[in-house]
Amino acid sequence: MPRTHTEDVHPRRRAALRRLLAERDVDAILVTDLRNIRYLTGFTGSNAALLVHVADEPASEQRTVFCTDGRYTTQAKAEVPDLQTVLDRASAAALVRHAASDAQAYRRLGFESQHVSVDFYDTMTELADGIDLVRTPGLVEQLRAVKDAGEIEALRMACAAADRALADLIEHGGVRAGWTERQVARELENLMLDHGADAIAFPSIVATGPNSAIPHHRPTDAVLAEGDFVKLDFGAVVGGYHSDMTRTLVIGRPAAWQREIYSLVSTAQAAGRQAAVAGADLAAVDAAARRVIDRAGYGDEFPHGLGHGVGLDVHEAPRIAKTGAGKLSAGMTVTVEPGVYLAGRGGVRIEDTLVVAEGDNEVLTLSIKELVTV
Repeated sequence: MPRTHTEDVHPRRRAALRRLLAERDVDAILVTDLRNIRYLTGFTGSNAALLVHVADEPASEQRTVFCTDGRYTTQAKAEVPDLQTVLDRASAAALVRHAASDAQAYRRLGFESQHVSVDFYDTMTELADGIDLVRTPGLVEQLRAVKDAGEIEALRMACAAADRALADLIEHGGVRAGWTERQVARELENLMLDHGADAIAFPSIVATGPNSAIPHHRPTDAVLAEGDFVKLDFGAVVGGYHSDMTRTLVIGRPAAWQREIYSLVSTAQAAGRQAAVAGADLAAVDAAARRVIDRAGYGDEFPHGLGHGVGLDVHEAPRIAKTGAGKLSAGMTVTVEPGVYLAGRGGVRIEDTLVVAEGDNEVLTLSIKELVTV
């Protein structure tokens, strides 16, 4: 796995989280989402919890405690060498008990309510004697929305693996009449692994002919045929970070209606990319692309938002949509992915992952966006 972070990155992230805790007047937060734990500590195992105390300093985190189980003893020493570590299979419950043992220091305990089940909330209530439990959803996700240089480099590598895989797929005839959607998806995913991906970002979408008009179609045994649009939505993971890209190809000579729809979506996508700059309202970025499609009379055929954040999760904050609230900030990594879907005929989506900047943003997915015929 590539080295993407400096040694002080995780203490700095925890320090930023403490500032958010202070604003909410809580003494600590119990972090239970594994992606958020990875972001704050570097731990990549499958069972962990983290208790971050507001009063700690980056140089002496005495009340901040990491917990995992005995399977990860060696891994925890390597990945989380800078925190007090407790071993307990019931990691989250163990840290609630730890807080309750010093209720004066943990009087108000925040928790990630969006990631906690009703059953575990009942468990916390039973264990947290003398502690006020406070819902604090989305705090770590708020920090994760803006990427640092190491994160962006991992995203570049993930996007490059996907770019190279698509280029190989096309060059070697992996998208052709007679193949099934499943065959194409399998070949594309294998190529991403061959080109350096640690894993695929999500089950790849390969949609041919009328299936390309289904925004999130899953591959079937449908056979690619002459005259079909073929929509490919796929991504790679490198160092825990996800890429996300969509390209739409056509098999054989495109019909006039296919050229029209493709050109329309391409124009809308360019408008969205140009609008996705630091300080832009999320709803306004969506509107910049949507306006192009609306004016052409296909507004009802663009049924989803324009894009989303991408990072440790393939879908994360911010959300670029009609109802998107807030603004883009420099360092956010987002997708721009308008589409037009004509039921029973076919559809086009063009999607890039990009880094938001003060001026021109950086597009990380570099595969050709002109209409490719195979």
